Amino acid sequence: MSLLARPGPRPAAQAPAPATAPATPTRHVPSAWLALLAAPVAASANSPVLILPDMAGSLGIRTATATWLVTVFAWAMAVGTPLMAGLLRRRGLGNTLRLSAALIVAGTAVVAVAPWLPLAMAGRAAQAVGGAGLVTAAMSLAGSVRRMGVITAGFGTLGAVGPLLGSAIAGTASWRVSLAVGVVALLALPAVMRRADLSAPKQTTPFDGRGAALLVLTATALVLVPRYPLPAVAASLLTAALLALHIRSNPTGFVPATLLRTRAFALSALLACTFATSYFTLLFTIPQLLRERTDWSTSTIGTGQLVALLTGSVLSMVLAAASARLGRPRVLTILLTVGALAPLTAALTPWAPLLLLVATLAVFTTSAGQATLAVYATQAAPTTQRPTAIGLFNLCYQMGGAFGPAIAALITLGG
Repeated sequence: MSLLARPGPRPAAQAPAPATAPATPTRHVPSAWLALLAAPVAASANSPVLILPDMAGSLGIRTATATWLVTVFAWAMAVGTPLMAGLLRRRGLGNTLRLSAALIVAGTAVVAVAPWLPLAMAGRAAQAVGGAGLVTAAMSLAGSVRRMGVITAGFGTLGAVGPLLGSAIAGTASWRVSLAVGVVALLALPAVMRRADLSAPKQTTPFDGRGAALLVLTATALVLVPRYPLPAVAASLLTAALLALHIRSNPTGFVPATLLRTRAFALSALLACTFATSYFTLLFTIPQLLRERTDWSTSTIGTGQLVALLTGSVLSMVLAAASARLGRPRVLTILLTVGALAPLTAALTPWAPLLLLVATLAVFTTSAGQATLAVYATQAAPTTQRPTAIGLFNLCYQMGGAFGPAIAALITLGG
């Protein structure tokens, strides 16, 4: 199925089926609750952008080393997403939400007291896996590009607020408190659990533990490529080859072969990863470039970036709402064009304030792309595989979240 393909004609009307007892109507969870469930993890992910030096000083490490707290969060989001999607598919929404909440609470408690970087990284990883579960649950309940657009625009908006919010909280309280903003998502849990179907689906196939382990190892090796190119590339090639062999021998396992062969899914996931990598690289690079090229204070840089990112998030919601009217070819043309303009402008502009426009273009592309491409990817999958499709699609998006900060560290911090 082509990613650019338009929906075909509707089938001819059929004779009405015999009357049966009316089915219980499915209650939609309001999209505002879904956005609250998913979006705070973006603020938690981006809150270290402006406070990396403070975090490094508190832990007694270099600023470049402190970026591991960002990288491990993105890595855990990446590998946690398909795992949580598998849990959602096999154990249902209720179990997924409860485990996600427990991980966020536990991870936040660890970050609050951790005196060493490795322990703080473990806490951040727990926060991220819990956040991945909430994002997966929210996206599985969306059902349309418009509702998905509300979720991803909220994701982009709180992601935009994240750097300045993290800086403000760190200035008034502590950088540790700034890393706890993800717990706000738990406020949406009662409303979501009241309205959504929490029953566990029936499963007759055993869990594919080997496939899950190989996918996690492959994703982990890929995340480390920007920091340790040669060993990480070798490891990723090895684990990817083993994963491919496993998929061939077990085509209905943790990574379904039919899903990978679906063109719309594969192209959507690849584009999501590309857009996210560009966005997260620029998100962490632009503040440093503005410090070097201007005499702006940290608060001025944070405020400027906030306005730029909020503007891009609002525009992304507008595109998501208009996507059905525009059609897939036009939406993809807009995303590809704007997505290419962002890094090119960052690389070529001689005027530093224009970097804020780059932030607008980048967040617009990744937020609108996540909303529209996620729906394209999941609609291309069989109904029974849609939780898996959401998980694997978000894995690709989160890989960009892992690549970006590491690439930014190489560019601006010499890390």
